[in-house]
Amino acid sequence: MILYCVYRGQKVYFLPKGRRDAGEESGTGAEREGYEESGYRNRLLPLPTIHRQPQAHPRIHASPQTAEPVYMQLLPLGVRQYIIYWYIAETLPPSLETLLETEAGAAYKPPPAYPQTLSLRERVKQEPEGYEPRHHENTGVDELEVTYESELVSVEEAVERLGREGSMGRIMADVVKKGWEGIQRRFGMENAATHESPEAV
Repeated sequence: MILYCVYRGQKVYFLPKGRRDAGEESGTGAEREGYEESGYRNRLLPLPTIHRQPQAHPRIHASPQTAEPVYMQLLPLGVRQYIIYWYIAETLPPSLETLLETEAGAAYKPPPAYPQTLSLRERVKQEPEGYEPRHHENTGVDELEVTYESELVSVEEAVERLGREGSMGRIMADVVKKGWEGIQRRFGMENAATHESPEAV
């Protein structure tokens, strides 16, 4: 999904991002900002991402999938640094859209985390053929956000459009590529596990 707005007469493409609220966990903040800026409910998608975070104690068996950021960026703003954590998220299946239904203007309702035991293939089957994720209107929370428009586009189209937006756009295009590579790796790992397990025979 990419967003665009008209800035100085030109259409500018970007990925949803923003600041977490005080006391808010970073991942939850990313999901909320994605919803507010794009109008699409979403949740972080665990992928086989390389990271430096230790596993929580006790360290029994840890899944290779994690919803850690795939990219971290420092953006200088005058004498300050703006830290951006880029996450990969998915739009929600129809059942969760119904569960999270709220009145217009109501407080944001975070979605449940992606289930640890749900494979990507099983997740895809949760959507009927031809399903289009629901777009919610008027989710922006300030005068700039309400001008944003959003589109669900292919990976290739997102990379191409974002890549036109200078160095920041190239970083966002790289985030999309990293996310897609992680999804492909996860599909590969799940396929290998299914073909090797005795239950598959």
